[in-house]
Amino acid sequence: MYEEKMSDFEILYRDGGSSGRRGILTTSHGQVETPAFMPVGTTGTVKGINPQQLKETGADIVLANTYHLLVRPGVDTVEALGGLHKLMAWQGPILTDSGGYQIFSLSGLTKVDDDGVEFASHVDGAKIYLNAETATTIQNRLGADIIMCFDECTDFRCDEAQLKKAVARTIRWSQQCKQAHANDKQMLFAIVQGGINRDLRSYCTEELVKLDFDGYAIGGLSVGEGHKDMIKTVTHTVQELPDEKPRYLMGVGTPGDIIAAVKAGVDMFDCVLPTRNGRNAFAFTENGPLRLRNNAHINDTRPIEAGCDCYCCNNFSRGALRHFFNVGEMLGPILVSLHNLRFYQSLMGKIRELIEKNEFGKWAAKELK
Repeated sequence: MYEEKMSDFEILYRDGGSSGRRGILTTSHGQVETPAFMPVGTTGTVKGINPQQLKETGADIVLANTYHLLVRPGVDTVEALGGLHKLMAWQGPILTDSGGYQIFSLSGLTKVDDDGVEFASHVDGAKIYLNAETATTIQNRLGADIIMCFDECTDFRCDEAQLKKAVARTIRWSQQCKQAHANDKQMLFAIVQGGINRDLRSYCTEELVKLDFDGYAIGGLSVGEGHKDMIKTVTHTVQELPDEKPRYLMGVGTPGDIIAAVKAGVDMFDCVLPTRNGRNAFAFTENGPLRLRNNAHINDTRPIEAGCDCYCCNNFSRGALRHFFNVGEMLGPILVSLHNLRFYQSLMGKIRELIEKNEFGKWAAKELK
């Protein structure tokens, strides 16, 4: 079903058997086909993959991280080198996370209060201070197409009092981010927090929607709560987000996670799994994972996946890949990362096609059994 054009996000088709949507997100550096998967280039590069290879996997958009770019090389250096797009040699859209996730991932190195966060650099221990205003100003200077509000991501095991405090900070910081945002070429997305507490998710969503952001992310998931609770929380939250704005589930996930979240109405994803697992000889296939260090692959002449059009599958056997990993050659991690990235983009392409055909819901139900 076709819908009328909206501002920066256009919904082209809706799936009749689910809440899945097929759309186009327009940015200053081009369009993104949604549902979309964003490869993670934390420090300005997707590990082991050059931008031409990345484009060939089918990626429209890449993610980078404000905290890590602030630590090294620093925002002044990024500007001196021509901005983030020039640094990355990537002319397509870029999204930068705000650094809020590092409050969780680097929790042993942080001091958090209502005003912001003091980090002890994971590199040399130097003190780094981020708050809503500085995180926004830094992202304005980096020049990504989509920037994220500063938020507080919590451990899923935290108590309710701590979770309430994190939600209150996230709402207040989001308002401050909007006030500080000074680059009209960038879209600003807010991040809904609240753990798996539905009431807090609803409250956070309601308050952020009042502020009218360009898009909304669901944060604080895939941090140990498990697939079932994650999808329940996503489904609940999506239903309370504006229909006409893009919805982004942060840090997720496995193919099954993505299919379930698209079914719930999510439009954008990012995750380190394709490259992190690729560096560890773990390949994604339509028939499940392959662990390429296993002895079963010693003399196996087959590609990772028959019919895959990636460079790895067109040129290398499972046996060759196993050899590269076992002798410590960097080619092994690069090739399997390339395959995994292509696998994810092929999955997203299939999802978009099925939504267009109004067949996604039926297919997803079978895949998620």
